[in-house]
Amino acid sequence: MLKRMGCNAIRCSHNPPAPELLDLCDRMGFLVMDELTDTWTWPKKENGYASLFEEWAEKDLVALIHRDRNHPSVILWSIGNECGEQGDSSRWWIPQRLTDICHREDPTRLTTAGNDNPGAAFTDYAGTLDVYGFNYKPHLYQEFVERHPGQPVLGSETSSCISTRGYYRFPVEEDKGKGWTMEPPFQVSSYDLYAPGWASKPDYEWQFEDIVPECAGEFVWTGYDYLGEPTPFNMDPSVFTNFHSEEEKEAYRKMVESWGQTISDVPLPSRSSYFGIIDLAGFPKDRFWLYQARWAPEVRMAHILPHWTWPGREGQVTPVHVYSSADEAELFVNGVSQGRQRRQGYRFVWPEVVYVPGTLSVITYKDGAEWARTQVRTAGKAAKLSASVDFAGEDLTYVAVDVLDKAGELVPDADNLVEFSVKGPAVILATDAGDPTSHVSFSSSALPAFHGKASAIVRRTGPGAVTVSVRAQGLKSTKLAL
Repeated sequence: MLKRMGCNAIRCSHNPPAPELLDLCDRMGFLVMDELTDTWTWPKKENGYASLFEEWAEKDLVALIHRDRNHPSVILWSIGNECGEQGDSSRWWIPQRLTDICHREDPTRLTTAGNDNPGAAFTDYAGTLDVYGFNYKPHLYQEFVERHPGQPVLGSETSSCISTRGYYRFPVEEDKGKGWTMEPPFQVSSYDLYAPGWASKPDYEWQFEDIVPECAGEFVWTGYDYLGEPTPFNMDPSVFTNFHSEEEKEAYRKMVESWGQTISDVPLPSRSSYFGIIDLAGFPKDRFWLYQARWAPEVRMAHILPHWTWPGREGQVTPVHVYSSADEAELFVNGVSQGRQRRQGYRFVWPEVVYVPGTLSVITYKDGAEWARTQVRTAGKAAKLSASVDFAGEDLTYVAVDVLDKAGELVPDADNLVEFSVKGPAVILATDAGDPTSHVSFSSSALPAFHGKASAIVRRTGPGAVTVSVRAQGLKSTKLAL
């Protein structure tokens, strides 16, 4: 999926990768930043790597290099991430020592690190690394190349845009902190404009990459959603567990507010991240096509958002965005043109479209010739299920399920309880639907659809025919032969 999106490089944050991942990267043509650790001697957590660093850092780094140096996919050794020692000149011997070890054990590759301290980039600390990595500081790329001519630079961690697949909030505001509220449904709008205080929409990163061609590229946080770190819904009373005084609690509260977040007075339900370009169930969010337009511009593609099923919004302004590598596009609502425009920046935007049920369509053009077209239709009530094989390996098959209306349109607000069963030599290994607030066990054979979709992983247990059945009360069921 990442390759189809146009991604060609993976950063292994913030620890050594599984060897199988590097085998895949070798075969598929990905470039890899191979990373040692998240921490040097300044601890981030009580039981973090800092407690082991003095005794184990060199041993672990040597072991990592010896294990991975024959993988052609590996192009950089990353020696750390957002380590506090960036700002302490008395500790700069640490990154220099780690770089020296890398050069000793593998003189063919360069070193880097993910750096979040903006001042460190313009001190002698920068010289302890071969390639300088900026975390969320694209506005510093130009100054860096001017003050460090000849030293390579890249975005080691970028964007951290947050969104929920299929969820859209109105009105659409540009302020990056206006895409959610600290109340149900605890989701983030998928207009791809929103991010926590330290982060940005993808467009912000790209504008600096484009004016600083010396920047080698970026590693986006993150390709997929993951368990834990459900920013912005990760701040509730539990964050105060390790603080013993009201003064400490108040200082922490102010720090959180400086990030553009607030601390809830009640527990929050989110269990997984909102950062992913692809959700936890493996379904692409809208951002997938925004990155594809940037990273795979040869793909003849146009993607419309939001969906066009908004009962109760008739006559209300419902902004439309289109992602495509085309240079012009014309939008239509039920065949009526909403205007043809040239792309300004990295997306097409029609901010004043009024919602009318029916068909929303776009035709895009490149160099004056038609490039790609697509459309979305207003869906009716959920009527049936559709199942397809998303991916099939030797023993695992990923099954994707859509909730459709009677005409075959995806029902974007469907949350029917979907039940999976299997006949033949196989078992349902896991299910999910990509809802960051869901606490249904991954081992459950039934779960609510999320914005019209659900998925299951089926594991074969032997040879022979396998049939997966998918049911939901009140909907036409479906079967899939594997």
